[in-house]
Amino acid sequence: MIELVHKPHERNLVAWARNRPDVLVLSGDLTGSTEIQLFKDTYPERFFSMGMAEQNMLSWAGGLAREGFVPFLHTFSVFLYRRPLDQLEMSVCYPNLPVRLIGFLPGLNTPGGVTHQAINDLGVLRAIPNLTILETGDATDVETVLDLTEEIPGPIYVRMLRGDVARLFPANERIRLNNARVVREGDDLALITSGHCTSEAMRATAALARRGVAIRHLHVSTLKPFSDPLVEETIAVSGRGVITMENHLVTGGLGSAVAEMMAEKGIGGPLYRMGIRDTYAQGASFPYLLRKHGIDAKALVDKVGTILGKNFRLTEDDLRVATVPVFPPSLVDERQGSERLEAL
Repeated sequence: MIELVHKPHERNLVAWARNRPDVLVLSGDLTGSTEIQLFKDTYPERFFSMGMAEQNMLSWAGGLAREGFVPFLHTFSVFLYRRPLDQLEMSVCYPNLPVRLIGFLPGLNTPGGVTHQAINDLGVLRAIPNLTILETGDATDVETVLDLTEEIPGPIYVRMLRGDVARLFPANERIRLNNARVVREGDDLALITSGHCTSEAMRATAALARRGVAIRHLHVSTLKPFSDPLVEETIAVSGRGVITMENHLVTGGLGSAVAEMMAEKGIGGPLYRMGIRDTYAQGASFPYLLRKHGIDAKALVDKVGTILGKNFRLTEDDLRVATVPVFPPSLVDERQGSERLEAL
């Protein structure tokens, strides 16, 4: 049984910031939804509610960073890059300032529909100079990513998990920059996943192992830079192909990063990119959306079967070999219950 950790970021942020007076937290009117209410209560003088004005929040962050502070911006992923892209580039990334963008509900994690689903954030943000991009995949990643930010002097974007988060990796194995985790060893295929897709892939690979299929599975938490020698080595020796699986469009994210590495390093072999195809999603539960867009455990089993020319006849019961995270509660637009409305 996999341990579930309740709101690991909320507790970790407060403890981590205790002896770091330069750390400030900025909220985009989503304080409760981004697990920073405890920070606000504990360090009210270091908390700023910027309202539904993301462009202004990014500009403020740049100014605060120039004055020696380290601002941590908290909102949904989509609101950190879609509306304030110019401010992000000119006020934060161009001057290469230590601003930390903590983005919640990346990809299909929210049933809030297209206005809330950041399905192309990696494609946009990987193209911005100076910006480091990280993605958490379990409670250990969440609890140690703040330590990692201290090693990175420039701006950082983090795809963050919230709520009850599964611990897939030992608590003492901290997230490391540009360094993938080996989840499972095997030589039939290579599998590279990120974020929520890692737990789905773990269910699939465990069931496939009982059918005699050995897959080398890497969990990637650094999307930029993307030059990990372990990833390069893994795809270079996988003669039967490489599968990427991500909570993002197949263009611009993890699959594209692996394709670029293969092209630049002259690594041959087939690449199978699993992700959202050229479409917008819809408002629905996270498990439903994963199934519809073909990025859950069953879709991975089917993909492996197609590649290897086998029908594994695995059922949902067969795939219940690991406890997956408790997904975010249903919401239409959490801002409808935000601090702004509560103040009226």
